[in-house]
Amino acid sequence: MMGEADKNQGVTVIGHPLVLHKLSIMRRSATSTGKFRQLLREISLLLAYEVTRDLPLAYETVETPLALYDAPTIEGKKLCLIAILRAGDGLVQGILDLVPSARVGHIGLYRDPKTLEAIEYFYKVPDLTGRLVIVVDPMLATGHTAVAAVTRVKKSGAQHIKFLCLLSAPEGIRTFRVAHPDVPVFTAAIDDHLNDHGYIIPGLGDAGDRLYGTK
Repeated sequence: MMGEADKNQGVTVIGHPLVLHKLSIMRRSATSTGKFRQLLREISLLLAYEVTRDLPLAYETVETPLALYDAPTIEGKKLCLIAILRAGDGLVQGILDLVPSARVGHIGLYRDPKTLEAIEYFYKVPDLTGRLVIVVDPMLATGHTAVAAVTRVKKSGAQHIKFLCLLSAPEGIRTFRVAHPDVPVFTAAIDDHLNDHGYIIPGLGDAGDRLYGTK
């Protein structure tokens, strides 16, 4: 079993017991849409705790009921969350519970069923200059969608980027790390492999369909 934040070549596996327990319930085909949605929101908050661990701090003097105190506060511009539609929005909601002041952007990408390549259909983000940008999508499968999303936000001026997902496959991690070796990956689990249709095995099915009850 991997530890809370085992790091290997830019990949952090967040193996906290609460993360693993909630993920196991999400994997079950019998888990309802409402329960899946609730668990994704809960688990995203736990993942956000790890992905924001190195946020820079500054100090400001505050007055407590008893004394003046040099209190640590987050320094710099508000971080920005970029949700890869549509399932990425499920992760964003939980992270906003932890960091409600974060800016949010959206990128719409779909996977061509024959080539598995990512095709963009929507893009709207805040000013990314000088911000930590966290690109989120529940699944890192083939890696093509994640690669395209990060390439796009780099073109918009993002320089400090992290990629956060719930599940990943070895094939997707390899593809992503080749394309963006400067962008660390944070994931709750690395599963075994992809099937012939590009789905993660054992996985949890299509995250978007299970989140929104569309299948």
